[in-house]
Amino acid sequence: MAELTTNTFDATSDNFDREVVQSAVPVLLDFWASWCPPCRMLKPELAALAPELAGKVRVAFVDVDAQPEIAEAFQVRGIPALFLMKDGEVVDSWTGFTPRAAVKQRLEQHVGKIGT
Repeated sequence: MAELTTNTFDATSDNFDREVVQSAVPVLLDFWASWCPPCRMLKPELAALAPELAGKVRVAFVDVDAQPEIAEAFQVRGIPALFLMKDGEVVDSWTGFTPRAAVKQRLEQHVGKIGT
């Protein structure tokens, strides 16, 4: 597992069950690709938000080119695609670039107030 920043990681088929499905806290999955401009805009927004989410939500990045089996399992048809997993189940999902404040607001509907 490659640690990107505090509270973020790269999800792979090797660590997915342990780090996502069995996670004690919800996990926000960001399905992305390096060739996708909106994905390249969203990834740093999520990385910047991740420290505020510590203890409430972890952020996992799923490269659809490197991990096609995970993308297929979630039936990802467009990217960026975000899925919030809680207790091993998808509780929210959406597609497209979403500003950091809007992501935070959407997550708060599921985990309560985030940050200060």
